[in-house]
Amino acid sequence: MKKLLRNGLRSNWLQHAVGFLAAEYLRLVWWTNKFSIDPPGVYALVEAQMPAIFAFWHGQHLMAPFIKTKPSYRAKVLISLHRDGEFNAIAAQRLGIETIRGSGDHGSAFNRKGGVGAFMEMVRSLGEGYNMALTADVPKRSRVAGLGVIMLARESGRPIMPFAMATSRFIRLNNWDRTTINLPFGRGALAGGEMMFVPPDADAEIMEKLRAQLEASLNEATRKAYARVGCSDEAGHG
Repeated sequence: MKKLLRNGLRSNWLQHAVGFLAAEYLRLVWWTNKFSIDPPGVYALVEAQMPAIFAFWHGQHLMAPFIKTKPSYRAKVLISLHRDGEFNAIAAQRLGIETIRGSGDHGSAFNRKGGVGAFMEMVRSLGEGYNMALTADVPKRSRVAGLGVIMLARESGRPIMPFAMATSRFIRLNNWDRTTINLPFGRGALAGGEMMFVPPDADAEIMEKLRAQLEASLNEATRKAYARVGCSDEAGHG
């Protein structure tokens, strides 16, 4: 039975069907929630510095494609090579976001899971004028920022923009990254953190300092986003 289920999840038609439905569901959430922006001028600030690196927390990123406010803005998102990543990649592409496949994992799995190739492709894409979106925390270490985003900013010379998006109605899953399923017919908020630049000659000490700064900025942006919709980041609502 388990083998049959695995084979079904790997089937091309089912992956496309799930990705299609996920994308259209997220459109419904976007259209039926009235979103506010904090700070109000954050879009103008980011647009002046594009291309930029948009950083989110794992599990809090489902509404991220809707930051792409104009059709002329080109964006790519890093999505893992895991089976579940296929659904996410299909949904992202339907929402107008191109994908780079690879892992943000750390340790010996980085190369095995396509991390090196994906990193180089992200650097190239930023150089070609694409914005890049990726989660800051590595798998199984929720809300602990890794060095990946900092390394990407150092190598590309592009700024990091921490973001958080929240809706007043949501379901929070009991998994490692506390995945939030945003629900329609409520209020939404997008909160931006302080834009960060990483010097091209940043050493290990500076990189660690900036990693901790990114972590704090994402936590604060997430807190602000939930506060604007009248919720606690830790409370589940449905």
